[in-house]
Amino acid sequence: MRPFRSAALLAAVFVSLSLTTSAQTPKGARLPVKGSAIPVDVLVESPADAPGDLQIICLFEAGGEEPFQASLAELDTRLGGVLSSLRYGNAFRGTFGETLLITPKPGAMAAKRLLLVGLGDRDGFTAAREDFIGEVVYTESNRLGATAPTFAPTVLDGGKKGIHTGDVAKAFLQGFERTRALQEDLYNAGHTVKPVVAKLTFLAGTAHAVDTQHGLEAALQYDVRMIKMEHAKASK
Repeated sequence: MRPFRSAALLAAVFVSLSLTTSAQTPKGARLPVKGSAIPVDVLVESPADAPGDLQIICLFEAGGEEPFQASLAELDTRLGGVLSSLRYGNAFRGTFGETLLITPKPGAMAAKRLLLVGLGDRDGFTAAREDFIGEVVYTESNRLGATAPTFAPTVLDGGKKGIHTGDVAKAFLQGFERTRALQEDLYNAGHTVKPVVAKLTFLAGTAHAVDTQHGLEAALQYDVRMIKMEHAKASK
């Protein structure tokens, strides 16, 4: 009877783990990110349907005729194919850090404005690039007067395989938060105008929302450790 009990126990554990790993966050759910200086949350929604003033997505450099996938394909359709036209017509090349602002026709998408940010070449992409993307997103959002930008990395939907969404989120928020803190310091010292960005919404799919939340929180924990280290050095 003992072998049978062991086998039954292992089977139960396997089923439990399978249910846990396959659990998905429902569409429309918001997951708060703890420890942020400004409110940050994860919204399970597509870029086409996420409400707000400024929606930001990322595109890789065009290589061949690879079609957009999932949320990017949906957004391109809603916009009448403008993303495809820009990308394959080389009007927006997708160069790393390149930006382009679009004001869609009313009703085409939920957000009023759409900002494209280039990710560079797809084959050489790593999550570490998102650090600079975070800098670009904060800087451009502030410049455009967007108080609560919504960001979708669209790395997986851009066709890049083998990238962990938590790593992407972590690197992005490190760059975003570092730039936010710098602008706040400059403002407090009287060297720039008051920053306007007061909230960030990070979009994720149903299967990746929790990983994204954990990655964002890991970025904030990293920043706290670095600040403590800098303060310790300064006090010596």
